[in-house]
Amino acid sequence: MISEEKLRILTESAKYDVSCSSSGSKRKNTGGMGNGYVAGCCHSFTPDGRCISLLKILMSNDCIYHCKYCPSRSDADVPRVTATPDEICELVIDFYKRNYIEGLFLSSAVCKTPDYTMERLVLTVKKLRTEYRFHGYIHLKGIPRADKALIREAALYADRMSYNIELPSEKSLKLLAPQKSKESLLLPMRELTVQKAVFREEKRKGHFLPAGQTTQMIIGASPEPDGQILRLTQALYRSMDMKRVYYSSYVPVVHDSLLPEKCVGQLREHRLYQADWLLRFYGFTVEELVAEGENLTSEFDPKCAWALKNLHLFPVEINRAPLDVLLRVPGIGIRSAQKIIHARRYTTLQFEDLAKMRVVLKRAKHFIVCDGKFLGSENERIVRGLLSAAECSETAQQLNLFDSTPLLTEEKLLLSTRSNAVAALTGEL
Repeated sequence: MISEEKLRILTESAKYDVSCSSSGSKRKNTGGMGNGYVAGCCHSFTPDGRCISLLKILMSNDCIYHCKYCPSRSDADVPRVTATPDEICELVIDFYKRNYIEGLFLSSAVCKTPDYTMERLVLTVKKLRTEYRFHGYIHLKGIPRADKALIREAALYADRMSYNIELPSEKSLKLLAPQKSKESLLLPMRELTVQKAVFREEKRKGHFLPAGQTTQMIIGASPEPDGQILRLTQALYRSMDMKRVYYSSYVPVVHDSLLPEKCVGQLREHRLYQADWLLRFYGFTVEELVAEGENLTSEFDPKCAWALKNLHLFPVEINRAPLDVLLRVPGIGIRSAQKIIHARRYTTLQFEDLAKMRVVLKRAKHFIVCDGKFLGSENERIVRGLLSAAECSETAQQLNLFDSTPLLTEEKLLLSTRSNAVAALTGEL
């Protein structure tokens, strides 16, 4: 059994990797323990709206690489530990039986050689599947420069794999992560994309990365602007069939003369995620949202910023506008747009109806007309001021454990569950 001290070091070292959420995979239980089907994993809303947990751990923090931003880099003065495949397997099964976790996120520093490290990772997930009969969710972090055969074998046992881009340009990689290169990261991604397509085309038995691939970029450790970052993101979604691109704000956990002394802050990361949502679900392109050498504005969310630059396209008639146009109106999300499309088949919608559909009228009223009525302002300066004020006022509130709201009826509870499932699929949760 793994020691408590070793467990503490390896889990603490794994906390900086954020690309570990999932919307579930199609791996069903065939007689063992656990189930990755629909359940999903850590800190993520599954297709049915639930959030469940994941063991997130490194196999080793004894790294031979010298990435400037990494707390496990080769010259870092930290205690070095390495877990065996059996220690990881026993830990996963023990935690699963105690109902602590539903799945595993397994990564590792590059120990000895890339091939040696990848072999140990593959052995671990293979043992979990075949010897321990674990059918829960497994996300495996790939090791750059490892052999192609090891990558393909890992994909047969893992539900999801990720090769983190880390930095948005090859120049920054050479400067801050000299042992990594653009090609060493993109090549295994391409290999997995091609192999998955072949696997699907030949209709082979079993699974090959049923939950796809993800990647992660550190924001603010290098000087690349948001426009360049989002263009890379768009290319990954289009060419690699990427499920998610994660953005991690740089935090100065280690000190180096080549790194910024201060953290970037969460707002820039938040704006990138908002833009990412627009690329994946709202039909926007990067070119519409931000110029290549610029950052997203901090004053407005990307959709509002785009709408303010294109006021000549507004207002739109809510009772006639097609779905793709409705999705570009600030304050109207995917679910609201679908409700509008459905409801206007039976009646002429008014602003009161939109409020019941939870359209954010503070924003939307400046860009829409309901049955010929316009309640917004046509003055661009006023609209900018109102939208800026609305953005500042919409602060998050913690849920009250002892809420006085009456208990939901069975019908309302069912509707709420369906609503959560739609929100999870569209990235709203």
